Amino acid sequence: MDGIHLAFSWLTILPFRGPRLVDRHAGAWAIAASPLIGLGFGVVAALMLWGMLAANLPWQLAGVLTVGALALFTRGMHIDGLADTADGLGTFGSPARAQEVMRVGGSGPFGVATLVVVLVGQALALGALAEKQMFVGIVVAIAAARVSVVLACRTGIRPARKDGFGALVVGTQSWALIGTWIVACLFIATMAVSNSPIHGPVVVVVAFAVAFVFTIHCARRFAGLNGDVLGAVLEITVLLIAVGMLLGN
Repeated sequence: MDGIHLAFSWLTILPFRGPRLVDRHAGAWAIAASPLIGLGFGVVAALMLWGMLAANLPWQLAGVLTVGALALFTRGMHIDGLADTADGLGTFGSPARAQEVMRVGGSGPFGVATLVVVLVGQALALGALAEKQMFVGIVVAIAAARVSVVLACRTGIRPARKDGFGALVVGTQSWALIGTWIVACLFIATMAVSNSPIHGPVVVVVAFAVAFVFTIHCARRFAGLNGDVLGAVLEITVLLIAVGMLLGN
């Protein structure tokens, strides 16, 4: 329960109080429970999009407002991580230099450009899914993105620093738990595209494969993973799955 409370305290704006002692054990449970938060956010996003389209708002505007609401619900921490990771990857120099760039408060050109592409892409893709009445695909994209974070925190990956968010969660997730969440995602994804039960699972598998390779690259570039990379993985996965669900539809 401490881990679940910590997950809501860390990852949402809801007024949950985490445990007094925040250690790797609590952090492991918080990450393990994060797909449940993603499922809740996915349902809320689908309902928001349905309501806005029912009110005759353009689907493009509905997508923008939904992405903005998701950023608000998470205090913008994931998009901040996305921008910092892009700046770090765009930096020449040692892993220590890249980590230092990521710790600086502002966003550089790589970070800003990445935010524009990913967030605009998410808004248009989620809005288009809603316009096509593919609401299960919206839920899958947002929930599966949290599963990609569980995958990023798998055993064998080490944190980039001895302090911070990454030090509490990176390397804490077992393959058994990861496999359980992936199977659950694949099952729900079979209902994402009405005329092709295999389409959704294929998209999810491809997105998870990209997330897996991306975390390996970041772990090598930064000499480990930190919380910023986890945010980047999450936001990129939302985009990949939302766009993938639209292909051929």
